[in-house]
Formats: sequence, C-alpha cells, structure tokens
Amino acid sequence: MGEIDLIMRDQDTFVFVEVRARTSGNWGGALGSINPSKQKKLSKTAEYFLQTHFRTSTYPPCRFDVIAIKGEQLEWLKAAF
Repeated sequence: MGEIDLIMRDQDTFVFVEVRARTSGNWGGALGSINPSKQKKLSKTAEYFLQTHFRTSTYPPCRFDVIAIKGEQLEWLKAAF
C-alpha cells in the first residue's frame, strides 16, 4: 500500500502522522505536497494497518496529522485531513 511515517496514540485515538520536509516554499512547500492523491494513499495504508491489528469491524478513533519542516521551523497540524 504505502508507508506511514509515524503511528502514535493520543489517549484512545490512533494518530497517523505524515512528516514532510522541504527546503523551499516552491510548489506549496511541505504542506502543499500532501495532495488529494497522497491523502488517499495514506488513508488506504492506515485502513490496512487497522484491518491487520483489529479483527473486529469496529476501529478505534483515528486522525491524520502532518508535520511540516522547513529549515529549523516545524509545524504540526493536528487533524490535517
């Protein structure tokens, strides 16, 4: 399917984190690189993770975060998509 950079928990919520680093802001920078196609791929990969770790049809709450890095600056967007 793909890869997920970090899988963490925030209390009872599973958090799938995409980490992006860009040296410039051209073409939208790190945040702009999380386009709808990338979001769909991350969602499918997260779904596969959940299916392999939870044998029931009920999954725990989940969210997708993005960590965008530009030089020394780090921006963490919770529930980015």
